[in-house]
Formats: sequence, C-alpha cells, structure tokens
Amino acid sequence: MHKIFIGLGSNLKNPQQKIKSAIQLIQEIDTVNLISQSSLYETPPIGFIDQPHFINAVIEISSPINFSDLLVNLLRVEEDFGRIRMQKNGPRTLDLDILLFDDLVLNSQTLTIPHPRMHERLFVLIPLLEISPLLSMPNHGSISTLIANLPTQDIKRIDS
Repeated sequence: MHKIFIGLGSNLKNPQQKIKSAIQLIQEIDTVNLISQSSLYETPPIGFIDQPHFINAVIEISSPINFSDLLVNLLRVEEDFGRIRMQKNGPRTLDLDILLFDDLVLNSQTLTIPHPRMHERLFVLIPLLEISPLLSMPNHGSISTLIANLPTQDIKRIDS
C-alpha cells in the first residue's frame, strides 16, 4: 500500500462544501482508503490576488494505485466540479494536488512529486503538520522545519 498525501483547494461557489464533497469522491475511488484529513483552512490567494480567499485542506490516503492512475482519477474529480484551467494561480472550483506519494521523487511532463512548490506554502504545510507531525519531504526535510523557516502568512483554521 502506498502512503499518499493530497492537497485540496477551492475558492468558488461554496468552497467549504466543495472540499468536503471532493474528499467523499476521492474515498469512492476503487482501493482508496482515507487515513486522515486535516481541518479546513482559509488562506489568501497567492500570485493573482484579485480573487476570493481559498479554503484548503490535506488528506492522507493509502492505496495500491499507481501515481498515474491516481492522477487520472483526481483530474476526473476536478472535472466533476467544473474545473477549467484558465489562469495560473487563478480562481478555481476545485484543485487537487498529489503532494507526496511514499518517498517518490518524480519530475515528468505531467506530474511532479513531491509537489514542486509545497515546501514554500504554509497553506499546504500547516494542514500536513496537523495530520502527520513527523512527516518529512524528500529533498527538503521535516515539515515542521520548513514551516519554521517560512515567513508568517495569514492562514486561519476554520470550523468544518
């Protein structure tokens, strides 16, 4: 079984509900077992800032599924929520990212694992720390050390 962490984000059309519904759909993928899920976090946008705040979360799953089949399934879930890729860092109905897949380091045309910017983003690292406090990121070190070395960002844990 693979140990996999997935980041979820949304900032359009009831994003809290979208995150919760997306977690349900991910659990329905054949052979996927939900191990844990973080709280929901409200975070300001990065890059393109003229848009609503995001709701973010991280889940841990276990599954024998390979990373390419998982990616296909996650893209299908995004499409089910009306995801259209129009603008980098722009508004989105749902964003699902494979953050970590065991200790795999992969850099292909379609997928990079670990996620290429997760070590810079508290909206990913804080939920990861919540559900897996001893976790380390290949080539970057412990999640807690990464968090300690980043500037403070406006991230609010919200009741889910």
